[in-house]
Parts: sequence; C-alpha cells; structure tokens
Amino acid sequence: MEEGQQQNNGENAPYFTISELSQAIKVTVEGAFEFVRVRAEISRPTRAASGHLYFTLKDERSTLAAVCWKTVAGNLAVQPEEGLEVIASGRLTTYAGQSKYQIVVTQMEIAGEGALLKQLEERRRQLAAEGLFDSDRKKPIPSMPTTIGVVTSPTGAVIRDILHRLSDRFGVRVLVWGTLVQGKSAAPQVAAAIRGFDLMPADGPVPRPDVVIVARGGGALEDLWAFNEEVVVRAVADCRIPVISAIGHETDTTLIDFAADLRAPTPTAAAEMAVPVKADLVALLAEMDARLKRGAAAKIDTANQLLKMATRALIDPGEFIARRGQMLDYAVAGLTNSLEQWLSARALRLSATVGRLYPPERQLAEARGRVSEMGTRLTKAMSVGLERRLQVVENAGKLLDANSFERVLDRGFALVTDVDGTPVKRAGDAPPGAVVGIRFADGQRHAQLDKGAGSAGSENASNIKAANTPAGKTIITKPKDDRQAKLF
Repeated sequence: MEEGQQQNNGENAPYFTISELSQAIKVTVEGAFEFVRVRAEISRPTRAASGHLYFTLKDERSTLAAVCWKTVAGNLAVQPEEGLEVIASGRLTTYAGQSKYQIVVTQMEIAGEGALLKQLEERRRQLAAEGLFDSDRKKPIPSMPTTIGVVTSPTGAVIRDILHRLSDRFGVRVLVWGTLVQGKSAAPQVAAAIRGFDLMPADGPVPRPDVVIVARGGGALEDLWAFNEEVVVRAVADCRIPVISAIGHETDTTLIDFAADLRAPTPTAAAEMAVPVKADLVALLAEMDARLKRGAAAKIDTANQLLKMATRALIDPGEFIARRGQMLDYAVAGLTNSLEQWLSARALRLSATVGRLYPPERQLAEARGRVSEMGTRLTKAMSVGLERRLQVVENAGKLLDANSFERVLDRGFALVTDVDGTPVKRAGDAPPGAVVGIRFADGQRHAQLDKGAGSAGSENASNIKAANTPAGKTIITKPKDDRQAKLF
C-alpha cells in the first residue's frame, strides 16, 4: 500500500519548465553570491564589437567564465591581459543559454607585486621592440634653458623642492602643468600635459619650454604605475622637447625612464640637471675671462718680439736711399753709353744705305718712258679691237637683215595676224568672220574673214573678203602657190 502511494506521489509531483528551473537557479546563485572576490589568472580576454569584455578566470584545476559590461570596462583600474593574475570583484550569475554560471566583474586589481612586475616586463619588451627606447632617439638637454615645464602634482612636496632648487641655482621661468600622479586618471592627465607642452607655439604669448621635467615622489610599485602606462610612455617618446624623468627615488624605475632623454634619480636632481649653478657659471666665466686675458697678453708679447726682430733686420732709411741713388747713377751712365753706341751704329747703317740709293730723277725718267710705251701699246690695241668689233657688228646686222621677215614681205608675201597681233598660220586658227590684220611690205591693212570659210587644209576654201578699214576696201584672194602658205 505504501509502495502504491509513493508511485502516485511521484506521478503527481509538480514539474518545472527549463526556463523556470534556470530562473530559480539564477535567483538562488545570485542571492547566495551577491558579492564575491576571486583571485585567478586571466585567459583568452576578448573585447566584443559591443564593447563588452569576455575572459576566463582560472587556477590550477578550475575555470570560471567572466564578463565585464561596456559601462564598467572603461573604468577598470587594470585592463585584462593574457596570463595576468588579478583579484576580480563582482557577483555570480547564471547564463541560461549555455547552462553555466559566470561572474559579472565590476572591479579588478593586480594580485600581488609579482604580477605587476611580470606585466611591466612584458610591456617594456613590447615598447623596446618598437624602438621607443633607442639611444638615437635621445635629444640633448640644453645647457642654458630659459623656460622649464614641470608635469607633477601642484600641491605636493615635489614641486616645492624643484622650485627651491631652481631658485638657488639660476633664475629661469617655470611653467607647472598640474596633474594627478596616482590612480587610474593619472596616466591620461600626465600624457595630456606632456603633449600640451609639446604643442605650444614657439612664438606664442606663453614661452614654450626648452626642457620638460616629469616628476613624482617615491612610493610603491602600484603608486608609480601611472608612469608605466603605455599612453604616458608614448607621449614622452613623441615629445619634441627634451624630457627629464624624475619619478620616485633612485631605486625606483618606471618605463618613462627608458623613453625620456635623461633620467634623474630624484626630482631635486632633475632640477640640478636642467639648470646650472649660478656660482659655477660665475666661476666659469671668471676663469674664461682670466684665460682670455692671459692669451691676449701672450699674443701681444709675441707680437712685440716679432716686431723687435723685424726692426733689427731693417737697414737705415738714409743708407737705403743712398744705395738706391748710387744704383740709379750707374743705371743713367749705362743708359747714356748704350744710347751713344746705338746712335753710332745707326749712323753707319744710314751711310751704307745712302750709297746704295737709286737717284729719284732717274727713276722718274724711266717711269715716264715706261708709261709712254704702255700708252702707245694701249692705243694701238684699242684701235685694233674696235675695228674687229665694228666688223662683227656689221656682219651681224647684214645677217639679221637677210633673215628678217620683212625681206619675205618684199618678195610679195603678207603676214596675217589676229586682233592681238598673234600670227595666224592656218585657216582653222581664226574663226569665220574674225577681223585680222594683214601686213604688207609697205604697210598694214585690216580685213574680215569670209563667214563660210572652211578648214585650213581644205582645197575648196572660199575666198577671203576684205573688211572695211580706214584705208579703204581690199579683196585678198588665196594664193595659187601653196608654198607661200607653208612659209608661215
């Protein structure tokens, strides 16, 4: 009977849907673990496109899924990195979609100094591989700066120590850019201050610093962590102004010490490195002045000795002039003798030349004879040449007259031309009824051709009727002899 009742109880027990069961588990887990802190190592950190962070927390034997919402991820003091050991704070919840539980992280901190040192070493190797710590990037620190920029807390003891040390050494203008030097907001402020000094114009109303000091007092590794952040290291490496890092005490080392152009063991030492001691400068100037005076005095002494040596080498001016006068007398005497000898030689040559001269009268008589003979020969040659050319001209005139067409006209022939004076050689060259000119041996007449005339080669061509001309009417018949026509 009891066995039957148990079966009925199991069959009649209420059931849950999956969603109801998942919700019940979620309420139970979140109620029991509303706030927990977990120390573990981060594995597979991933930032989704939505901005949420997903990663896994693990130890030697177990793992725990973790999520950090977008609204919290940007404010985390430590950003998740692979292998980083942290202490994550948050609440446990469940994810019904995969039947698992996870922690929603709201805070995160480094778990111990060892983890910080590991992260610091990995970051140092990464930045060194990019060349941010190379020695050839270092810029020289100016020996006499006029303006110094200081990035530090405006209320701490560091800025008072720096200003005090600068006033003891040498008077310079100091620009203080106040920032936080500890906490999660410190790194962005320090980087912005360094870049702000770098972007100041050289000729602006506020003078641009010649050197920048980034300073902070001593502290634990966690306190100095802002100066190990990548944003600050890159700002120091990119700064065009020489940067002196002065973080902590001499034993403290941060990453900006490697990127800076000069590392100072303390903030006070940074001020000493940036500005020379006034007393030392005065002593240096005095020493240089003394050396300059000694050098000038030695130069003057050397010049005096050289002048004395040169004076001893010089002769008396009167004696010098007398010697030059004697040399001039010798030169004048030699010149006179040479001139007399030269004139004597030229006189001898002139006498010899006179004896060989030809009398001009004789030369003129001979020239007149030659000119007379040449004139006679020229007259004779011109006369003969002229007779020859007259004979040639006369012969050419006779030949031209014999070949003239006028001689043909004298034998009874006539020359027929058109109105333009062009000879008409054939009957077909002139159209019927054309007016032509007919030239005879004793004159010229005009006539009009018969309009019924045929071709030039026709044996039965009509007669040509003479046209009315100012000289009267004339009828010209075709010559009976064809040879006369062939002449034209």
